[in-house]
Amino acid sequence: NSLDEIVPKSSEDFAKSLEVTEASILDLSDEELQKATKDCDAVVSCLGHNMTFKGMYGHPRRLVSDAARRLCEAIEKNRSGEDDKVDESKKATKFILMGSDGVANPAGGDDKRSLGERIVLFLIRCLVPPHRDNEAAAAYIFSKTDNPKLEWTVVRPTDLINGSVSKYQLFDKPQGSLFGSGAATRANVAKSMVDLILTDDLWEEWKFKMPVLHDLN
Repeated sequence: NSLDEIVPKSSEDFAKSLEVTEASILDLSDEELQKATKDCDAVVSCLGHNMTFKGMYGHPRRLVSDAARRLCEAIEKNRSGEDDKVDESKKATKFILMGSDGVANPAGGDDKRSLGERIVLFLIRCLVPPHRDNEAAAAYIFSKTDNPKLEWTVVRPTDLINGSVSKYQLFDKPQGSLFGSGAATRANVAKSMVDLILTDDLWEEWKFKMPVLHDLN
């Protein structure tokens, strides 16, 4: 999907402001991460492990959680030197993490899974390191409520598929069973994140929460 499909005319409007850094995020120094996130109104992390044997069982085992932690630390360091009186009108930096509806909300707001689904999730947690990594990332982000200059949300799409931008809906908890209860195009995941960044009312509704995204058929 093109960026223009997600946000019309975005390639034309934002091309001059685009700066691309190609690197493994965990290989970047703290100073490089601070530079990359400096003066950003929002930071989005959509990292994930490759679905290969090496990607799932090789290093880095904590790609998602370590990246989330280091990005938040970079944001906080960038904002730490601000004078609260001078910059009191400046909004908090938004941090958006892409998760999964298979990762439970640490706040406990999700419905209790069936016994069979809890067994499946237990096995996945034990046998599939990327799932533990996603859970650790969600738990870390959930703990970040002590800095008024950093606000966050974790978008948890249901079963990911390829497809075009369409209507979608955000729910406060997973809908239906663990598998086969809906789908979310990757384009709609991107669109939802752009909407959260650009729409203040939507952000106010979902900040410090973990919405679940479903496509609307």
